[in-house]
Amino acid sequence: MQTLNVDLGDRSYPIHIGADLLSQPELLAPHIAGKQVLVVSNETVAPLYLETLKASLADYQVDTVVLPDGERYKTLETLNLIFDVALEKRHSRNTTLIALGGGVVGDMCGFAAAAYQRGVKFIQIPTTLLSQVDSSVGGKTGVNHALGKNMIGAFWQPQLVLADTTVLSTLPERELSAGIAEVIKYGLLGDAPFIDWLEDNMSALLAKDEAALTYAIHRSCQNKADVVARDEREGSVRAWLNLGHTFGHAIEHSLGYGEWLHGEAVGAGMVMAADMSARLGWISRADAERATQLIAAARLPIKAPSSMTEEQFLSAMAVDKKVLDGQLRLVLLKALGEAVVTADFEPSALLATINESLS
Repeated sequence: MQTLNVDLGDRSYPIHIGADLLSQPELLAPHIAGKQVLVVSNETVAPLYLETLKASLADYQVDTVVLPDGERYKTLETLNLIFDVALEKRHSRNTTLIALGGGVVGDMCGFAAAAYQRGVKFIQIPTTLLSQVDSSVGGKTGVNHALGKNMIGAFWQPQLVLADTTVLSTLPERELSAGIAEVIKYGLLGDAPFIDWLEDNMSALLAKDEAALTYAIHRSCQNKADVVARDEREGSVRAWLNLGHTFGHAIEHSLGYGEWLHGEAVGAGMVMAADMSARLGWISRADAERATQLIAAARLPIKAPSSMTEEQFLSAMAVDKKVLDGQLRLVLLKALGEAVVTADFEPSALLATINESLS
């Protein structure tokens, strides 16, 4: 097992990465304050891993909420299912919520923890590669709204992140590639040597090689932990972590949440960010092509859906969280391994990138 620390003063917490961690109750116990635990999972993950987790929680009152699976259920309506069980089972302010699932489960469980009785503790046990390297770390929680993705939520840090690499053995290939999109992101935005490693080890990641996955998870989590420690609430550098996301969220919103996986939309979005950076003269066309080839090697889309229109992109991007005082800001590249958040770009470059991706 390898352990990283997210350094947030008295709210710091560990990220444990390794095999068979679900079966080690001693990793959970120090982070559970009372005797009540509410496990939030979904219909896909619960049959696979819920009983293993419950065995590690044998000393506690354990109640469970099994949510429907899918991004389209990441709503306030579904969130109430968590509150219903917490209240019916009389969970107190000393309860601990545990998210057992991917990014949707983690985001919703965390938001429920932030809101239930004005804040209770929670633990992240991410079961997809995407959630292990990204959404489980950093305390962003929330739900989608019909008009925008992740527009309702809270910053609420977990007590612990338990990234059990064993659970990735059941991960479908499409979900694996979606997770690799977020891994690639860390290389492009701030870790240029990681790009070299990814180019050399992409086939091992796609084959679920345990050593390659463990290294990628550890390095990705270290990159994110460093950024979160510098800027917890996205006032500056944390916005870099949204590379490709403004374009990607527009795709998800326009198609309907869940039609494309989040990582698939981010993959195409990062290609668009690289293309626009090249159009602005910030990176070379060769560097943009290198980024595109890496994303393609991960078996991710490199074009937006042809069914979308320029107007759909612009409309969805107008309600992105990075819009400030009515001005759209994008995360672009000054170099491979160097991101920047900027509103300083010609609208013509944005339109050209959108239409290139739609062509």
